Amino acid sequence: MPDLNLIQFQIVTSPLDSKTFVQGNAGVGKTTIGVERMRYLLSQGIPADSILMLTPQRTLQEPYLDLLYQPERIAGGEVTSATIGGLAKRMCDLFWPLVAEQGGFRNPDLPPIFLTLETAQYYMAHLVRPLIEEQGYFQSLTINRNRLYSQIIDNLNKAAVVGFPHTEIGARLDAAWFGDAGQRRIYQDAQECANLFRQYCYDHNLLDFSLQVEIFNQYLWANEQVRNYLTNTYRHLIFDNVEEDGASTHDLIREWLPNLDSALLLYDTNAGYRSFLGGDAQTGYELSQFCNEVIELNESFVWQNENIREVSNSLVNAITGNEVAPEVNTEPAMQFILTRYHPEMIDAVVNETKSLIEDKGIPPAEIVILAPYLSDALRFSITNRLDAENIPWRTHRPSRSLKDETASKTLLTLSALAHPHWNIRPTKFDAAQALMFALNTDLIRAQLLTEIVYRQKDFRLSTFDEIKPDIQERITYSLGERYTLLRNWIEDYRSSFPSPLDFFLRKLFGEVISQTGFGFHDNLDAIRVASSLIESIKKFRNAMEPSIIGMDTPSFDLGREYFAMLEDGVIAAQYLESWRSEDKDAVLVAPAYSFLMMNRPASIQFWLEPGSSGWSQRPSQPLTHPYVLSRHWQDGKQWLDADEVQAETQTLARLVGGLLSRCKEKIYLAISDLGESGSEQRGSLLRAFQKVLQSQE
Repeated sequence: MPDLNLIQFQIVTSPLDSKTFVQGNAGVGKTTIGVERMRYLLSQGIPADSILMLTPQRTLQEPYLDLLYQPERIAGGEVTSATIGGLAKRMCDLFWPLVAEQGGFRNPDLPPIFLTLETAQYYMAHLVRPLIEEQGYFQSLTINRNRLYSQIIDNLNKAAVVGFPHTEIGARLDAAWFGDAGQRRIYQDAQECANLFRQYCYDHNLLDFSLQVEIFNQYLWANEQVRNYLTNTYRHLIFDNVEEDGASTHDLIREWLPNLDSALLLYDTNAGYRSFLGGDAQTGYELSQFCNEVIELNESFVWQNENIREVSNSLVNAITGNEVAPEVNTEPAMQFILTRYHPEMIDAVVNETKSLIEDKGIPPAEIVILAPYLSDALRFSITNRLDAENIPWRTHRPSRSLKDETASKTLLTLSALAHPHWNIRPTKFDAAQALMFALNTDLIRAQLLTEIVYRQKDFRLSTFDEIKPDIQERITYSLGERYTLLRNWIEDYRSSFPSPLDFFLRKLFGEVISQTGFGFHDNLDAIRVASSLIESIKKFRNAMEPSIIGMDTPSFDLGREYFAMLEDGVIAAQYLESWRSEDKDAVLVAPAYSFLMMNRPASIQFWLEPGSSGWSQRPSQPLTHPYVLSRHWQDGKQWLDADEVQAETQTLARLVGGLLSRCKEKIYLAISDLGESGSEQRGSLLRAFQKVLQSQE
């Protein structure tokens, strides 16, 4: 057991019938209490399978899973670690016969088909694309199709987690709109698309996240048999990051609490970072009224440079318009990196990172490079320079599609080459990139090889033996041997009966490209991406195979459909593996909110372009609105510019406070006169820093 102060120890060892609500800022040891409480319950002989551990998203469960996966753990049942979505899915699967007919499904005798984010977007695209192309839906919008589909799905999800009928989405958005009347038509179109998708789900037993949660909340929890099963199975609850979950989850827990033997609810006072996903800190805090004891923790267990706290308080005051304390000592805690151009700024950040690691001995894992958004270009610029300096790095961007990863591009290109009946002909550039990565060679040799062996028009790969001897020497015989193994394997596969795409990739990976000398042999990041891609395809196939779309036509091929889905920009579902299996001793490059949801501190933080409006402004979402579609928005009230400014202010203050509470030593503010887009930036965050600096003069 780690060192605990007296209050922490008392919470951990509280009676087995206690219900405690613990609140405090980041760093006061709330998750540590949760983990140790779980350890204590197990040590007291509480059956593991009677403990339910809830978090708003799976990535927040890692400290608990580290405990549960320890080899010295007590044998027996398993603690259930879940999100409300995961719990809803389990209950829908287990008790489907009880609610299928009551829920309005056309085929209650058939099993449900659970959709991932990817497959939900696939079906949404299938239904909405004809409306856009043939009936002029969303005519006034210029937005990528995948963003359009995802925002309609997001509306359905918000209706489920907030707890209002999905048929009210358009009316709520319309009532709050103040502006161009054309926007009202967009809300109407979005509502019709949501209704169409939901009806399609009812007709074909499809359950996306929103429908799983609705069925669970409206029918399963209300069913006496199901409620008795849950309350009898789970006698002890640990609920971490209460503030990030949705209002309907809080409703459920409020009703469940009287039936529990013990409960520990952990609440981050100044968080609420998932409000844009339907998180509701207010209804989360209201759960404190239903606990026996409410405890506030104030002592931080994260060592911090004292000046960091001064900077944090002053900066939050500057953002919110309160008076900034004079003579704030920012020097030890804050340093500026000032350059003329954006590439120079990236160079300076990487050089400073190198100096911190080599000259000051700071471990790479203690350094994070943060931006409001992490574009592909910015991500490449940073990681390419880190590679050049031999600095280990890891990155996480939940919205990044699998198709943007080099490893998955390679696998998809090889898949297209092995399935000529798809009639998907990779370009020579894509083929060269795939051969470069798969065969573990350089781009020059890969391009030379591709120019000679790849016949894009007749869709074939010629043999290495057909190449002139002098060119073979330039390419090298060792590369030629690997190419021959790969080509022969693809040719053998072409002449056999095609397998499902995930089966094909497992076989390709295991028999060829993971072997010694090939690109996937010892590249752990590529192996992780390959695993996620195969898992994504498997889930797509499981959701699609029992359904009806085109399945009776000979031309329909699930592999080609998956390929087309990725080309359409449908993002891959978030895989926990990408959070758990990364090299932990590495510099983290991530969006600011992704770092916050990792729930860990770092010694050094680089904030890129604090003058960017992206730090405070929410992304443009013309089909949805996180504040209007919440439980606290007044019916009929219009969303005005003043509301937007207030929301931006609160969001920025919360973000800055959260980041600085997770900073131990120093923040670097990296500013270029001309930002990534080439224009000057004068965002709210930079103005707040200027106020803090002016207070020292």
